Order: sequence, then C-alpha cells, then structure tokens
Amino acid sequence: MTLQTRKIIAIGGGEIGRPGTQIETESIDKEIIQLSGKSNPKLLFLPTATEHTKNYNGYIEVIEAYFGKKLGCKVDYLLLKGKPSSADIREKIFASDIIYVGGGNTLRMMNLWRRLRVDSVLQQAQEKGKVLCGVSAGSICWFSYGQSDSWKMANPKNPYIRVTGLGLIPALHAPHFTREPARHKDLKSITKRTTEVGIALEDCCALEVVGNEYRILISKPQAKAYKCYWKAGKYHQDVIPQLKEFSPLESLLEK
Repeated sequence: MTLQTRKIIAIGGGEIGRPGTQIETESIDKEIIQLSGKSNPKLLFLPTATEHTKNYNGYIEVIEAYFGKKLGCKVDYLLLKGKPSSADIREKIFASDIIYVGGGNTLRMMNLWRRLRVDSVLQQAQEKGKVLCGVSAGSICWFSYGQSDSWKMANPKNPYIRVTGLGLIPALHAPHFTREPARHKDLKSITKRTTEVGIALEDCCALEVVGNEYRILISKPQAKAYKCYWKAGKYHQDVIPQLKEFSPLESLLEK
C-alpha cells in the first residue's frame, strides 16, 4: 500500500440537502473537491449501503443536485445490484477523481464489496491518488473497523456491532457521536477488545488524512472529534484539537 498517495476524508455525519433538511457539511465537501486538485472533478457516488432500499434513487438525485449542480462536480454513480463485471467496476472507479460513499447498512455494503472485489479496486484507487471519502457507512469503510448500527436497522433493540473495513486508516471509527449517545457507552466496551484506538466523529466533523498526516475538519463550530482508547486499565476519551495545520497521523493512532 502506497501511503504517500493516501487522500481520505471520513465524515462522521451531516446532511447535504435531502428533502426537509439543510445542507450541513458544505465546507467539508468543498475540501474534498479541493483535495482532488480540480475545479470540476469527476465524482463517483457509491450508494451500496442503501442500494437495497426503496430510497436509493432519491439519494442519487440529492448527490447529483448537491455535488453536481451546486458544487460543480461531474457526477456518476456505481450500482452493484446488477452485479457489474470486474472490468466495469474498475473502469468507473479509475476514471473518477473522487469516490464518495454514502451512508446506510455498513455490514451489507462491506460484504457485497468483498464478494464483487470492489474492496481491492478501492485499495488500488488509493494508490492512484484518488480522493476517497464519504459519510457514516461511507466513513467507516476506510478504517480497519467501525462501530456500526447495521443490526439496529432491522431491530432497534439489537446491539451495535464491529464491522471490518478496508484498513486504509488503521483505527476503529465511530460516526454520529452527536446523534446517538448510546454509542459512547458501546465504544468504551468495543475499544477494550480492540488493539487500535477509536476515532469518534460527531456530525459535521471529519478526519482528513493526506499521506501520513491528518487534521480535523468541522462545518459547525461545536462539532468535535475524539480519540478513544484504553491504557493501563483506564479508558480515555480525549478531544482531538481542530487545527488548520496537518499533524503526524502516527501520533493520533498511538496510545
């Protein structure tokens, strides 16, 4: 894996203009475009996590209106329900400047990616310097593991689960740390059984990783990121400073 080409923006949550909502992550999304190095980049949307639902067409329309008409990207999308060929998957991903992954059922998405070898193509896309980004499930996927509510989608009484991601950022990730207070208690338990640190992001907060460096992006003043881990039998949940300058990623990932 060529870490020097790594360009990832993982967003903990936030709206981009679904009906009845306001746009919440615009400054973060503009950084995604700037990171591509192009004023009108080609953005490929992967709605895999919601593709099995009735609402995925509406999600595509929101992405086209927001990233396309408003922010000036050339938007395309990759649907996996029709089981496209490996060649078609590679062609769409490698032709893009930005790969944006939407929210939804993380476990189902990762299982489908592995069956169709999308996971390996995305790893190659990183080596080609593509910008990899997304929200919620689309942020979990870039990490080694993620705290997921995939089982809760079937029954709210089900527990959170740990889902295995692509491992492009060697940490455990918890999105929506604002919206769902129960995630705090659960993350404390999950990190006790995980060697990696946990990176928890509130809505309107993102982790940007470029090469071997990182910084925290926010689109609302109160949004925060946390580093969560156990050391010497004690649980730590430390706020990660939001600085304009990049810092060494290694320092963030060590206990």
